[in-house]
Amino acid sequence: QVQLVESGGGLVQAGGSLRLSCAASRRTFSSYAMGWFRQAPGKEREFVAAINWGGGNTDYADFVKGRFTISRDNAKNTVYLQMNSLKPEDTAVYYCAQSTTGRATSRQADFGSWGQGTQVTVSS
Repeated sequence: QVQLVESGGGLVQAGGSLRLSCAASRRTFSSYAMGWFRQAPGKEREFVAAINWGGGNTDYADFVKGRFTISRDNAKNTVYLQMNSLKPEDTAVYYCAQSTTGRATSRQADFGSWGQGTQVTVSS
């Protein structure tokens, strides 16, 4: 079972930026797609972004397109989420997840391993 450890969350003002990182313990990291999801208080967990095994294909939720960028460094077993132009409605716990396949997907059921989450709070 892979271990995923997120970091980089925190408190930021609206319009600011944060970069989340997720380090994976698995040596086969480069074989699997990775994703970011988030869960705000009182809401269901939702898809944010995904990237395929090689990094050449990405998918984004409509509400983050143009503001967030997902990337990965397979040499470091790490996936990133660069978040710009943050809004108060982006406040949530952000989770990193590893897919069971190499293809980028937005379906939570396709992700078999999850991190513990990192809090992102955007103040107005």
